[in-house]
Amino acid sequence: MINDLWYKNAIIYCLEVGTFMDSDGDGIGDFKGLMRRLDYLQGLGVTAIWLMPFQPSPRRDDGYDVADYYGVDPRYGTLGDFVEFTRGCKQRGLRVLIDLVVNHTSIQHPWFQEARKDPDSKYRDWYIWSKKKPAHASEGVVFPGVQKSTWTYDEIARQWYFHRFYEFQPDLNTAHPEVKAEILKIMGFWIQLGVAGFRMDAVPFVIAEKGPHAPADLAENYELLRELRQFLSWREGESIILGEANVLPNTDMKYFGATGECMQMMFNFHVNQNLFYALATSDSRPLIKALKSTKPRPATAQWGQFLRNHDELDLGRLTDEQRQAVFAAFAPDENMRLYGRGIRRRLAPMLQGDRRRIELAYSLMMTLPGTPVIRYGDEIGMGDDLRLSERECARTPMQWSMDPQGGFTSGDRPASRVISGGSYGYEHVSVEEQRRDPNSLLNWIERIVRMRKEVPEIGWGDFTVLRTSSAAVLSLRYDWRNNAVVVVHNLEGIPREARFDPAPESGGGDQYLVNLLSDEHSRAEKSGMHCILLEPYGYRWYRLGSMNYVQNRTDA
Repeated sequence: MINDLWYKNAIIYCLEVGTFMDSDGDGIGDFKGLMRRLDYLQGLGVTAIWLMPFQPSPRRDDGYDVADYYGVDPRYGTLGDFVEFTRGCKQRGLRVLIDLVVNHTSIQHPWFQEARKDPDSKYRDWYIWSKKKPAHASEGVVFPGVQKSTWTYDEIARQWYFHRFYEFQPDLNTAHPEVKAEILKIMGFWIQLGVAGFRMDAVPFVIAEKGPHAPADLAENYELLRELRQFLSWREGESIILGEANVLPNTDMKYFGATGECMQMMFNFHVNQNLFYALATSDSRPLIKALKSTKPRPATAQWGQFLRNHDELDLGRLTDEQRQAVFAAFAPDENMRLYGRGIRRRLAPMLQGDRRRIELAYSLMMTLPGTPVIRYGDEIGMGDDLRLSERECARTPMQWSMDPQGGFTSGDRPASRVISGGSYGYEHVSVEEQRRDPNSLLNWIERIVRMRKEVPEIGWGDFTVLRTSSAAVLSLRYDWRNNAVVVVHNLEGIPREARFDPAPESGGGDQYLVNLLSDEHSRAEKSGMHCILLEPYGYRWYRLGSMNYVQNRTDA
């Protein structure tokens, strides 16, 4: 493994410190509690942990309203606890990524407080102000139906300030030289404490031109991304930026950089949205189109592939007809939807708890070109609490056991309500319960994660979409260093016969497909075609090999 390209074949696990494990019974997760669960994460097979914001914050937006970039919220512990955590990760071969939220600060941040009070303060220019309300103040809101404007009048400063998100999150003027220098300082601080990289929040807005006269189409400064990358390369060559940038495929290369000189990784939102359309309709064609349109990228760049994350499932890039199809399948009630564009549910309830469909979804995610990113709790099929507001419904505490409060805390009043009762309550869904069952989802996830790490062709190689006999069957081939892997998925709830040629350029012959998940191998017909019967929502992982390959594998 090349150390500075470790992310090419990684397994990333996302969690929130405050909802993962409470060590002292105050009802809030903390770093000491997280330390107790590092062996669990190592056993699961993940190679990197991505932490959502844990810095001091009023927590009006789940910590994304940062009030101090250089500290740890006292509810979670101390900087010393954080260092112990990163050292514990290093001992277990785990890397740590943290959220870098620099598009905006909390309105309570000392920078903004001084900026609003003193017009001569240097911090006044660190934010975006206007003496008059801009004409386009109602345009470009991120949270339709909840947020009405991107400009708010401040009674103390007697000016309007810009906020792309909520009014309590004023935007930083990221074009200002001192703000850019401060961002580099923040990154350097956390790298020094053991961080291996950053999940950069809202990248398009960070690099966008801001101000009362800024263009509506968000003119973007990609040079800032190059500066951040150069700084990381200088301070710690293995550090990476994983960007949250829900942009169109023709813009992707600008974020990666033509030669990979900008961000190393980005979440593939385009594929994610079409993946859920494929799961909803059993039609792989739009997903194939999305895979092909996001294929071009520098050799060192990598996609982050995911199913669900801490936000809503954003379907904004789908057509209206496609979006309605996904809504009908996975969010039939209005209460399950958010901002008119997304679904605020966890994966398991979206798929109605159907183990076959959950396995299919994970097998797809693990075999899409890129690096898998897992959301905490999804490995045991946790549910959601739709009584909670907006995105909070899918951010409930981890369910460790059948003890009170799901084993998350010894206290009686967790800060976030643990899901109790019903088919997804901790009484039925927990790590403890699934550990004892060899056929549980948790143990299946552990096996599929291990197999994914043993198939580096997916993370490192180039892919080809293979022609199949049905739009409900998706088949991909990966090639890397003279090795080839083929994966096949049946998106439909009925059996499907899949006919395909895994190596059309070779003219077929005695090619074998060696099953990596079972003993059901496949031998090519004289025409070079393989004929495989897939059960409803079935999947196969194969490695291409000859008869000698199969015989040697059997003898071993």
